[in-house]
Amino acid sequence: MIEILLEPFRYDFMIRSLITAFASGAMLSLLGPFTINRNMGFMADAMAHATLPIIAVGVFLGFSISELGVPAAILIAIFLGLIIKNTNVGEDTAIGIIFSSFFALGFVLISLLNVTINLEDLLFGQILAVSVSDVYIVVSLLILVILVIVIYFKQLLFYSFDPIGAEVKGLNTTFLNYLFLILLSIAIVGSLQTVGIILVLSMLIIPAAAAKLLTETFTVSIRVSVLFGTISSITGMYLSYFLNLPSGPSMSLVATIIFVLAFLSNKIRKKGSLATATIS
Repeated sequence: MIEILLEPFRYDFMIRSLITAFASGAMLSLLGPFTINRNMGFMADAMAHATLPIIAVGVFLGFSISELGVPAAILIAIFLGLIIKNTNVGEDTAIGIIFSSFFALGFVLISLLNVTINLEDLLFGQILAVSVSDVYIVVSLLILVILVIVIYFKQLLFYSFDPIGAEVKGLNTTFLNYLFLILLSIAIVGSLQTVGIILVLSMLIIPAAAAKLLTETFTVSIRVSVLFGTISSITGMYLSYFLNLPSGPSMSLVATIIFVLAFLSNKIRKKGSLATATIS
């Protein structure tokens, strides 16, 4: 058993991939509970798709996807925040417009700039191709996200549950909103090479949703979400290695299986509690 677990570590590319998978899984699932609590799933999906034009221009200028992470995340977060704040068409409508228009613009720029991008890798991830510098960048982004969450945890928690109350209490809600948008964008852009544009939302939402079914408090759900996210990422990588499956979809499917098990466990627990209450 131990030999099977250690076998992928014989190859440098697998070591890099496993580290990147762990960092991406932890980073996305750490922000997942906040995203679910604020009903920002659609926003996160729009952020992932809005990266395409920036990636096209960046690759044209000679940068890698990982190197574009922080500047692309900041640009996307600020732009989306401004558009949503200053439009009167409704948040979902504004996000939908940005989602579709930016994604279309990305494909147009790829064609106009004659950029060589493997769209399948971009959409579904290509973690096996990560370089040493990519690993350092993703791990650094994970550390950055953790530090910011720890420093601003109470403020972000208050704002997530009661934005009006947070403003009344004197918190800078505009700053907190943009801070979280930037963190979310960083996690999404930093994970594109791991799971791709299409599947990044699954690794952000599914572990957090599974954790929410099994926990009673928000703080505990964050810890469980990170646990589920890292398990999904690492297990998906092992399945990809031994069964010759695509890495990103494998991670997403493992996360889905965990969610189904959590859902069934939650149903069984509720039935048990109901039966106990009936007998009493």
